[in-house]
Amino acid sequence: MESGREETCRTEYSEVAKTSRPPLRDRDPWPMWKLFLIALPQLGLQVLWSFLGPNSAPYMKHLGMGSALATLNNIAAPVTGFFTGPIVGAMSDNCTSRLGRRRPVILFGLVSFLVAGLLFAGVEHVLGENAVYIAAPMYWCLDITINIMQTPHRALAADLASEEQQVPTQVMFVLISAIGNFLGFSIMHIYDIPVDHMLELFIGIFLLNAVLVGIQFVVAQEIPLEGEPAARRKSACSPIADTVTAVRHSPCLLYHLAVIQALVWIALTAWNAYAGQWFANSVYQGDQNAPEGSFRREAYAAGISAFALGGQMKAVAQLVSTMAIIAVMLRKSFRPRLLYATCIFLGAVASFLAAFLVDHDGVFAEFCMTLSVMPETGSFAIPYGLIALVNHRMEKEGKFVSTALQMALLNCCIAVGQQICTLSLSGVEAGLPLQEEALPTIFMLAGGALVLAGVITLFLSDQRFDDDSSSESESEAEENGQSSDD
Repeated sequence: MESGREETCRTEYSEVAKTSRPPLRDRDPWPMWKLFLIALPQLGLQVLWSFLGPNSAPYMKHLGMGSALATLNNIAAPVTGFFTGPIVGAMSDNCTSRLGRRRPVILFGLVSFLVAGLLFAGVEHVLGENAVYIAAPMYWCLDITINIMQTPHRALAADLASEEQQVPTQVMFVLISAIGNFLGFSIMHIYDIPVDHMLELFIGIFLLNAVLVGIQFVVAQEIPLEGEPAARRKSACSPIADTVTAVRHSPCLLYHLAVIQALVWIALTAWNAYAGQWFANSVYQGDQNAPEGSFRREAYAAGISAFALGGQMKAVAQLVSTMAIIAVMLRKSFRPRLLYATCIFLGAVASFLAAFLVDHDGVFAEFCMTLSVMPETGSFAIPYGLIALVNHRMEKEGKFVSTALQMALLNCCIAVGQQICTLSLSGVEAGLPLQEEALPTIFMLAGGALVLAGVITLFLSDQRFDDDSSSESESEAEENGQSSDD
């Protein structure tokens, strides 16, 4: 027997669904080019992530923070993402603004990003040596604003797409992210040492995000949640209560994917956040704090340049691999779990090669970085597509569904993996005197996590998706047969 709170949530959702948007089976498919424009702000966010991730710790060191503490400060992303994502997702699902459910949250995140970003990147020009005391907490605020912005983007596209467009739309996000990654790594070629020009680069990234969000607002046509008394009676604690309810009513598939995502993102954090330092400090043996014109400083610049080139190659590989995933997924006989596991095991190979065989070979390091994109491509395309698909089928049955919130819960699992990776590297750096000795160890952890994740993925229960489709077809055939007999 369901509790009163659960029954209330189901009733509220049914009322909102009936009055705010047409049922899924009656919804006309949007043109894919419109869905592409709606998803386009993900490109700006990915430029920000691909630039900020590898440069956050070097920037803290640039402001005078020690290596271990600079790495430890990176726990901001997983900590803020873990709590911000689900709460923002729940608020977005129940927002009754005239602008719609998703756009007010995105707009608030964009304005907050401007304020936090300027304080984070520009404070050194005001406070000088004391800038680190403002920049460090502002980095936490910046991560909160990014999570506020990114949470509704996927949900907005999922709201407007038809059932047949769900998986292609989520794969499209990966394509857009790949382009964003390429641009983010290309930015690092503008200056030899990017952290010396953080303010200029941040202003450019904000302007890009503002333009893309403007395009999204023009194209997207959200129907406001108006006239639902139940929605307006929600208390200030409703987002937390809705989070608990969504967790309890989520399919078992979400929990299985959650474990896989956490393990995969231990490795992806090693590559996305610390590969730049690995290139510059370990592979090329450079030092960003060395005197101007010295060999160590020039080696550091060469390492950052090689890292940026490797990132561009990685982005191109992501584009190609995404197209390959689309082609494979069109073959109904190929299981999603086998495709995802293959991507994960390829990432494990890249991580072990980086840990044990690269040494000071820059070209080999670029190859490993390019190969490391495979688990990321799989983690962005397959899990979110499966969750969107199963939620729409639950919606057909009149069950409680919270798409943005469940996608935010998957992001929480990403935060767990990020946290494990960051804390592990910070501990290693505190115990080893030289950072260049500490960095390769994180790829050992990455390889082990990916092997475990790949094995667990092989047991992913995805059979029922085809079963559901076949059973629906059989039911329709039976109904047609009965009607013809009558």
